Amino acid sequence: MRSVYFPLLAAAITSAAFSQTGIPHVGLGTGPFVFDTAEQHKVRAVVVVRGIPHPWGMAFLPGGNILITERRGNLRMVRDGVLDPQPLAGLPKVYAVNNAGLFDIALHPKFAENRLVYFTYSKAGPDGQNAITLARGRLEKDGLAEVKDLFTGEWTKILGGSRIAFDPKGLIFMTTGAATAPLIEKAQDPMSVYGKVLRLHDDGTVPQDNPFVGKAGYRPEIYSLGHRDQLGLAIQPETGVVLSNENGPNGGDEVNLILPGRNYGWPRVSFGRNYNGAPISGSPLAESVEPPLVVWLPSIAPSGMAFYSGDRFPGWKGNLFVGGMRRGEIAGTGRLERVVFNDKMEELQRESMLTELQQRIRDVRQGPDGLLYVLTEEEDGALIRLEPVQ
Repeated sequence: MRSVYFPLLAAAITSAAFSQTGIPHVGLGTGPFVFDTAEQHKVRAVVVVRGIPHPWGMAFLPGGNILITERRGNLRMVRDGVLDPQPLAGLPKVYAVNNAGLFDIALHPKFAENRLVYFTYSKAGPDGQNAITLARGRLEKDGLAEVKDLFTGEWTKILGGSRIAFDPKGLIFMTTGAATAPLIEKAQDPMSVYGKVLRLHDDGTVPQDNPFVGKAGYRPEIYSLGHRDQLGLAIQPETGVVLSNENGPNGGDEVNLILPGRNYGWPRVSFGRNYNGAPISGSPLAESVEPPLVVWLPSIAPSGMAFYSGDRFPGWKGNLFVGGMRRGEIAGTGRLERVVFNDKMEELQRESMLTELQQRIRDVRQGPDGLLYVLTEEEDGALIRLEPVQ
């Protein structure tokens, strides 16, 4: 099997490569590619499948097959390492305009018994509006059956992405965004679900120990508030620690430790700037605002993320991996970020990986085989497997 060391990599450059603020777009080669890292030397990146238009999330089925969502509204299946050309049936109609569409996917903790699959999407509404929605269906051979919406937010004109994850108790954490007008002020509005982390039972009902249950003027689904555009969510399997990442407007991307009832500041305070360069706030910190665990200056446009808990990469055990779409507002600078914490969740080290591929990384997950898998956010999106070189 051919391996390519990146200093000698000859990547294909597309004809529509150049933009005023970016660098030439580099097409992903056939690979595999071998690269080095600070603590896990000699890692191979293998292109498993490609041809997935703008993939968003993935979930591993028992036996190794993989479900992958496409933002435009399709659910795809990778069967025995091959992408099924036919999307799975049963998905509801998705409002796929701009950044709205089909988002994350997760299996019920008892999937082997009930075959339930959960996903988030933008539901079409009246007058060109849409709403963030959590739904579930039962996976059958050719698609989803008994699909039903479990939770739907308020109607809006603009919608960002959403991630979901089950905690060790079987509760669902769900992120919602409030990046731009008219949603931006909703992040601090306790009667809106946007700009929040929500916490729900697996049937969409509200846990009675949510922090705002019974408090007048607050949506009971809210677990934390004051978030911008949350495109990554990870729950540490051993401890149940919940982390969410957040895109700043121009710099100031964050990873936050999500605690019940806490306010994370947006849009009152931010480490980021407006796109014209002006600061968002005089100080990035404020009383009664929870500070981030990690900040990126300049930004990396963080997306999906995952804790690594396997044994195939012993040097990475316990590390957090975060997909990045671009660095410093420059196109063509996507990457995978590795963050090392101590046992107090304090940052020790940070490393950028896969920069040589120049691909936007939309999601990263640990597979049941103990390897890492990433999705590239491209029209010709790809699933890439990271494995140690023996």
